[in-house]
Amino acid sequence: MKLILTQLNYAYDIVCEGEFMPRGIPSSDPTMLAMALVGYEIEKQKIEDKIRQIRARLGGRAAGANAGTPAAAKGGPRRKRTLSVAARKRIAAAQRKRWAEHRKKVAQTGKGA
Repeated sequence: MKLILTQLNYAYDIVCEGEFMPRGIPSSDPTMLAMALVGYEIEKQKIEDKIRQIRARLGGRAAGANAGTPAAAKGGPRRKRTLSVAARKRIAAAQRKRWAEHRKKVAQTGKGA
């Protein structure tokens, strides 16, 4: 059996000359396995090309084992962020203001009913 590979618009066609196998009959024929291997190698190459293109668009990160891990995971546990006293006071004042507005709306709604 002779294998012929042709490329048409980035799609490969495997053309076999010789015997045709009926459907549904499993075969461990080395020629059939070789054809399957060729097809999978082509698909693998396409996938690897797409991965390279995506990585290039993401900023050219290296194709290493840690390429997809976030920076925080590499450096260990995150340090707890602390707020200054002034920042805590501003946050508390803003929250008190929101609650005062909420209570005012509730009181107005209660009087109107």
